[in-house]
Amino acid sequence: MNATERVREYFRTAAETQLRARDQLAARIGEAADRLADTLGSGGKILACGNGGSAADAQHLAAEFTGRFERERSPLAAIALTTDTSALTAIGNDYGFDQVFSKQVTALARPGDVLIGISTSGDSPNVLAALQAAHQAGAWGLILSGREGGAMARALLAGDLELRVPGTRTAHIQEVHGLILHCLCDLVDARLYPE
Repeated sequence: MNATERVREYFRTAAETQLRARDQLAARIGEAADRLADTLGSGGKILACGNGGSAADAQHLAAEFTGRFERERSPLAAIALTTDTSALTAIGNDYGFDQVFSKQVTALARPGDVLIGISTSGDSPNVLAALQAAHQAGAWGLILSGREGGAMARALLAGDLELRVPGTRTAHIQEVHGLILHCLCDLVDARLYPE
């Protein structure tokens, strides 16, 4: 397979994953956006975390809410737990990498807040620990996952939501996570700031 054929094949499989996700998740994405709008509209905040590319997604989401998505509006409360290198390294050094997000959640989360945990496998121990800490703080969880949902799917409580991408290829799951996050931003803006 030459480079052009390889690129075309990548695009084809990515598009197939995106279309499956659209068909299976559209209604749940709308439900998640309504819950996020309710959380933000009532003074709650978003805490987001993930590892690697999912860490970048958490930061991207927080930037879209605290800055803007596609139109001018008031800033919305969102914090990426992946950005404070002093906290990450101190907690990682003193307590272990599995607690780098949960310690921050324990410090920052309040009842009515939401923890957005992003993991393509659903098995990231530190994101799972963050979800559990959010539950203890009275916050709800929104999980973006893939594959079978992993340990995080099994840890969901009533009132939590999971947006599980129907795919197994990590890159394609991450690509759909980016689309989901943009959909959430668009829907929250439309709900809180109707034109």
